[in-house]
Amino acid sequence: MNALRVVVADDHQVIRTGYAALLDTQPDFTVVGTASDGGEAVRICRELSPDVVLMDVRMPGMDGIEATRRLVDGASGGPRILILTTFDLDEYVYDALRAGAGGFLLKDVTAEQLFDAVRVIAAGEALLAPTVTRRLISEFTRLRPQPDTPPNTALATLTPRETQVLRLVAEGLSNPEVAARLVVTEETVKTHVSRVLNKLGLRDRTQAVVAAYESGLVVPRFREPG
Repeated sequence: MNALRVVVADDHQVIRTGYAALLDTQPDFTVVGTASDGGEAVRICRELSPDVVLMDVRMPGMDGIEATRRLVDGASGGPRILILTTFDLDEYVYDALRAGAGGFLLKDVTAEQLFDAVRVIAAGEALLAPTVTRRLISEFTRLRPQPDTPPNTALATLTPRETQVLRLVAEGLSNPEVAARLVVTEETVKTHVSRVLNKLGLRDRTQAVVAAYESGLVVPRFREPG
């Protein structure tokens, strides 16, 4: 099995080199390049075709949001983007998720959490499990509704079961959890998720979650878990 090719983009040299050094300790990762801003990240990714990019949100010049948009737009084979941020409730993170990022990670994570996140993103999954992610999406959807989201007519093309699956995914449930809730196989859930993405013209589960909140299919909840 080939090692995952990773690019690290962050304007702080200590953070950039630190993440690169950490990732290089793993036999299934190889850091093929680093970048100090979004423009450099886009150039490097187009030259080196990495599997995953660790992308800081706030960088001088081209920020991580625009870099994500350029790498994702029209590039079905483009890299998976994992957003790095210092603050969990960061409006820039929400914009990056809308731009096509696969998930986000706080910069104070442990080395093992970083490794796991890169593997999850590389596998095509979304980094949605942490409650903070759902809180982030809920809060900024409520504060900043977007008019250019998949219209309700697109949601109307979903079957009742597909709508049900989308709602559960948007609430943060994993495929096994959705399968258990609906008493179906995990493979059936994967099929439904794939059909939802195709019908709504979305890239991955993260965009499906954002679309579900923005369309009003899922109502934001602001109660902290007990």
